[in-house]
Amino acid sequence: MSKVATFLKSDFVFRFRRDKVAVGSFIVVMALVLCAVLAPLIAPYNPYDLTTIDIMDSEIPPVWDKSEGDARFLLGTDPQGRDMLSTILYGMRISLTIGFFAVLLQATIGVAIGLLSGYLGGRVDAFFMRLADIQLSLSTLMVAIITLAVFQAAFGAELYSELAIFMLVMVIGIAEWPQYARTVRASVLAEKHKEYVDAARVIGMSQWRIMVRHILPNTLSPILVISTIQVANAIISEAALSFLGLGMPVNKPSLGSLISSGFEFIFSGSWWITVIPSIVLVVLILSINLLGDWLRDVLNPKLYKD
Repeated sequence: MSKVATFLKSDFVFRFRRDKVAVGSFIVVMALVLCAVLAPLIAPYNPYDLTTIDIMDSEIPPVWDKSEGDARFLLGTDPQGRDMLSTILYGMRISLTIGFFAVLLQATIGVAIGLLSGYLGGRVDAFFMRLADIQLSLSTLMVAIITLAVFQAAFGAELYSELAIFMLVMVIGIAEWPQYARTVRASVLAEKHKEYVDAARVIGMSQWRIMVRHILPNTLSPILVISTIQVANAIISEAALSFLGLGMPVNKPSLGSLISSGFEFIFSGSWWITVIPSIVLVVLILSINLLGDWLRDVLNPKLYKD
């Protein structure tokens, strides 16, 4: 029997199929991710191509507004005259990219520190855990706002707009590593005194190999759960920073930038510029969180209930 067939018959898949919320959340998340990844293929227009944008098409309502809607723009246009559907697809692509790579950076830093802290103990453990306590006492948004504002003031808005994705990934990633470090440390403390670890020491394996080859695989379940939740948190952080003007520039908007750009028009009647990207963001975050909650329950036998 192949590995794929074995996986499809596993208890994990069986529980997944029985949970309608998990199945629905997974379908929504995958649909939105595919739309974002395939944005250049499925978007009616390229919002980054200035030659396709006409300022005279600005603030056109969605197509269901019979009096002023335009069949060319299904979800209407924004203040720059860009097609909202295309801009949302490209913006969601940027939001997911930042969320994914920020979490990848968090996991890399946090898992490495958690392994070292839990396995070595002593002063190494005390140093890293106090560092994690200090980091956790600071709000991610507060650290990000100060860092990005100082960078913009020091190097200018033009350079920042070119490095916006890189800066957001770095700031959000570095600010959230303690979540992984503390979880991995707890798992390592529970694993490092077990017989298989003692056996690895006896046969002369190095500490690094024991940590990576034997202990790390037994911490993957909580890491997977945290990663799912943290992707949603990273997307929210990016959206909040973009809303405050410290995220993606107007010419390469994320979902947060789109919400921000239309906020001043919401009371003038152009509600769709803010409301539609907000709905997409809420649906994306809610679906990821529901999927993460299910993973947490199903990967912890003490929490899962049939």
